[in-house]
Formats: sequence, C-alpha cells, structure tokens
Amino acid sequence: MRRSFLGDLYRRYVLYPRLNFNLKGKVLDIGCGIGDMLSYRKNTVGLDVNPLNVAFCQKRQLEAHMMKPDVIPFGDESFDSVLLDNVLEHIEKPSLLFKEIRRVLKPDGLLLIGVPGIKGYKSDDDHKIFYDEKKLQVLAKKNHFNVNHFFYTPIIKSKFLSKQLRQYCIYTQWLK
Repeated sequence: MRRSFLGDLYRRYVLYPRLNFNLKGKVLDIGCGIGDMLSYRKNTVGLDVNPLNVAFCQKRQLEAHMMKPDVIPFGDESFDSVLLDNVLEHIEKPSLLFKEIRRVLKPDGLLLIGVPGIKGYKSDDDHKIFYDEKKLQVLAKKNHFNVNHFFYTPIIKSKFLSKQLRQYCIYTQWLK
C-alpha cells in the first residue's frame, strides 16, 4: 500500500507527533488499518476487524490482532492509552466498545479519539454518525469519561477547513 509523498511527510512530521504527544505508555490502536501508527510509535499494539489489514501489519513485523466487534481481546487494565483514529464515525452504537475500552485502560488511562470534519465525513458512504465537539462531550459523559481537551488537524479549529479539506479532523483526549 502506498501513500503520496506529501501524505507521508504530513503523517510522519505533523500528525503522528501530535497524536503521540497526547498518548502515554503502552497504547492500543483500535482500527489500526495498515499499521502506520504502529510503525511510527513503539509500544503500540493494533487491533482491526479486517483480516487483510491484520495480515499486512503482521507481515511488516508489527503487533496486530484480529478484533471481533465490541470485544477487545486483552486483560483488564492492560493499556495506558487507547487510540480510535477515524473509527468512531463507522460505529452506530459505540457504548459496548467504550465499556471494553474502559475495561482495558489503566485507572489513569487516556483515550484519544479522532473524527473527520464535514468534508471527510461526507466522503465515505460507510460513515454512520457525524461528531462535532458537542456530540463528543455528550458521548464522553454518557460513557463515564472526562474530556480533557480538543485539538484539530492539520493545524487549527476551522469550519472553513472542515468543509473544504477531507483530511481535517477533530481530536479529543478523554480521561478514564
């Protein structure tokens, strides 16, 4: 699988350093895809529902495992952080997944969630729920997490960029 040169530079020098800054310790990347974050950040374990993604990651010598929907195959309090990057918008009813995430997070654990902006959301027919900051705050409270902060990629919060740039994302860090 190939990425554009600019896309690769953006991920390597902008996106992943920002995500890494908002994670700590041992990380579980749910929906790890082809393993870009796994290869960038050591001490990160991947999960995916797609067997082709898992096989691709394993072929690259990355630690990735199959995941059944809403079931995380690890013990209680196994991770310091969990990453859901461009995954949440694909899930109609995420409450069971959040219960599992709470279970595998250590007591002072972090959950980092990234969701697409308006244009990114509209660009994929598999997207089920659009999230903005208000919906994410309600979701955190409903699932017994506390919102620590929001940040935006590529750079700043911008309704204009959200409507114009498919890569624009809202990120939120939640505390267990």
